Amino acid sequence: MAGESEHQVRGRIREVFWAFLRLGLTSFGGPSAHIGYFHDEFVKRRHWLDEAAYADLVALCQFLPGPASSQLGFAMGKARAGWGGAIAAWAGFTLPSAAIMICLAMGLARVQPTALAPWLHGLKLAAVAVVAQAVGTMAGKLSRGKTRLPITLAAGALVLMWDSAAAQLVALVLAAAIASRWNDDSTSTLSIPGSHPKPGPLPGLTLLALFGALLVGLPFLAFITGSRDLQLLDRFYRAGALVFGGGHVVLPFLQSAVVTPGWVSPDEFLAGYGFAQALPGPLFTFAAYLGVASHPGPGSVFAGLAALSAVFLPGLLLVAGVLPSWDRWRGDRRLRAALDGANAAVVGVLFATLVTPLATTTLRRPADWLVALGGTALLGLKLPSWAVVPLCATASWLVGR
Repeated sequence: MAGESEHQVRGRIREVFWAFLRLGLTSFGGPSAHIGYFHDEFVKRRHWLDEAAYADLVALCQFLPGPASSQLGFAMGKARAGWGGAIAAWAGFTLPSAAIMICLAMGLARVQPTALAPWLHGLKLAAVAVVAQAVGTMAGKLSRGKTRLPITLAAGALVLMWDSAAAQLVALVLAAAIASRWNDDSTSTLSIPGSHPKPGPLPGLTLLALFGALLVGLPFLAFITGSRDLQLLDRFYRAGALVFGGGHVVLPFLQSAVVTPGWVSPDEFLAGYGFAQALPGPLFTFAAYLGVASHPGPGSVFAGLAALSAVFLPGLLLVAGVLPSWDRWRGDRRLRAALDGANAAVVGVLFATLVTPLATTTLRRPADWLVALGGTALLGLKLPSWAVVPLCATASWLVGR
């Protein structure tokens, strides 16, 4: 953007915002679908990137923990209009569904629970169906092989036996360490054509240092101050920092963040997750709902925005920090093997969440099993989640009449 006037730069930022706002209002289907929408809009139609550069950015965002589609949009916004474009892309893509989730959380707090009980139970059944389908799909891709399948099974068993947020972190770290040493199943490669301008390592290293400082510093500050607000930021930041695969994978981390300490009830949590399935944009906006639900009262909207920012921040810091050095790092096979191991463990962690709290608190009678299995089957037939969710809610209401 060298040589452009301030007016031209602002015009590019506005262009980025409106392009991503339209996608934030219409892009149903989760991260994989979002990547397809972005390709159609920014490679085929607008020609902001060529195929090779786009493939390179997709590889980077799949490589890092965090919400892959949001990271991809952030990186494309930065390439188009600098830091202003990066923030505009994230805001346009994220704020529509975040605003809806905040309004839903505030509305549920004002409604008699009995009035919506059958519908909310249906949303929880939809959540079971969505996660079951996600576990099956991910296992087929990420748990195949003589090293990765045992990692998946061991990670799931560890989280089921050790009911603690620490179990998830231990499972991921052990899986990465084991796979980096012994994984011979990986056939993937990070050597994708295309490159980016290389601005030098210092800005990227600064952002990575900030990522690490917040990851270590927030729990320390939350502990010594006892501040509920800092605890909120710490828990959501760690959830965003440790999630490989994005989307549904954030569920167990957020569940540990707010349900385990008693900030949000299991019913509220699962109902909100069901709502999130029916919305466009990134699934991580579920954090905005949880922030409001965990802080009822005058400051609830602020808590929702704080949770939303905290869960997205680590992934955005990582993609901005790693991008200048990506060409050097992406060919490291041991690093790729470690990430394969972490991804295999993620499947086990997600399966453990499917068992508890999802199935154990939701499937209470034969009709619940029928609705959940029906929803899973419809998703397997490629019916979109935004259509399956209201069908499950309606079926639950009909059965509960």
